[in-house]
Amino acid sequence: MSTLTVAIIIVFVIGYLCIALETLTKVNKAAVALLMLVVCWTLYMFDPGNFPAGILPDAVAAAAGSVIEGHLGSTATTLFFLMGAMTIVETVDQYGGFNFVRDMLKTKSKRALLWRITIMTFFLSAILDNMTTAIVMVMILRKLIDDRRDRLIYASLIIIAANSGGAFSPIGDVTTIMLWNKSLVTAAGVIKELFVPSLVSIVVPAYILSFSLKGNVSADTDAGTVSMGSGLTEFQRKAVFWTGVGGLVFVPIFKSITHLPPFVGILLVLGVLWLVTELFYRSHPEHDENIQKRVSNIISRIDMSTILFFLGILMAVACLQEIGVLSIVGQGLNEIFDGNHYLITGIIGVLSSIVDNVPLVAGCMGMYPMADAGDMAQDGIFWQLLAYCAGVGGSMLIIGSAAGVVVMGLEKITFGWYMKRITWIAFIGYVAGILVYWIEKAVLGL
Repeated sequence: MSTLTVAIIIVFVIGYLCIALETLTKVNKAAVALLMLVVCWTLYMFDPGNFPAGILPDAVAAAAGSVIEGHLGSTATTLFFLMGAMTIVETVDQYGGFNFVRDMLKTKSKRALLWRITIMTFFLSAILDNMTTAIVMVMILRKLIDDRRDRLIYASLIIIAANSGGAFSPIGDVTTIMLWNKSLVTAAGVIKELFVPSLVSIVVPAYILSFSLKGNVSADTDAGTVSMGSGLTEFQRKAVFWTGVGGLVFVPIFKSITHLPPFVGILLVLGVLWLVTELFYRSHPEHDENIQKRVSNIISRIDMSTILFFLGILMAVACLQEIGVLSIVGQGLNEIFDGNHYLITGIIGVLSSIVDNVPLVAGCMGMYPMADAGDMAQDGIFWQLLAYCAGVGGSMLIIGSAAGVVVMGLEKITFGWYMKRITWIAFIGYVAGILVYWIEKAVLGL
């Protein structure tokens, strides 16, 4: 291993620590990830060992550029999918598409509300992403619950349910999107085989937490929903909702029919939704006060720092893959755990509660190549468990997932409170889900 290869590893580790400690350093992780990308690939460029022997100095730049562009093309498919999905969800939200969720949660019983929130969050996060679902549910929760102690319990359950719901859906979590985008798992495969384990991973914590809630809700749950004032008719707002949400559900179907990458399907849905809203607004004045609700303006408000973070971290991990470090680590883990993929992915899931699960999964994708048959084949045990563990495992600490970090900020939940009250409950659900998956494979032979 050359000096420059070691330097790349050191840069990545330092950057990784800065990302994991974002809440302490107060430095946006996107900035760190972009610097990691640049420094890692710059060091790669000046290491002769990364290029074929005898290559002329004038040809090094072209060879390195070709490698980088290849990885960038692969990374871009994930980024375009995320940008499209974020724009669609934001558009639906702007037109009051999620008001129906609040109506469905109306109840006086605290325990009944707990189960309704759990089920609604679980299924919503399978269609939306877990971070967006967490935001929507916490905003609604504030209208329903006045008592802060109870609201913290509900908010914690939203984190677990959002992560569990995203794990069994090809579009519900960034890590699952990455695996699906690389054809390591199929939409039908993860839904069929991870649905029950994911459901168990939230039902168990919800059952335990239900004993912490007694009596009735004191807040006024009958308050009316807020009108979004989009300037559109009720029919048009419903059309926007069904086009957006229905389109998200259609994306896996589109991929199975056309065999095109998932980002093509999401761009199709975005294009249709954009066209529909433009047709609705074509008769409105050019300077209409609702102009901000048009897709062309909504796009400018999507979270670009998140997109740039994914760009930086995925490209930095790609550099580690290119220099052969990830394959060495993968071989080492296989030797230590004797190829037991339940243990390997289980540990990865625990780690995902400490550090960001995106680079973890990206690293695993580089460490382990897809095989034609066995655990490492498409929809094999390893890849499906990786989708489950990386998604659900992030619930064990409040900083372990995007949903957790968002709720932490919205409800001011402390790291210590969550670790003391919720971590052990989330861990029980996590292990229960893995056990159910093992039963599916080893006992039932699914």
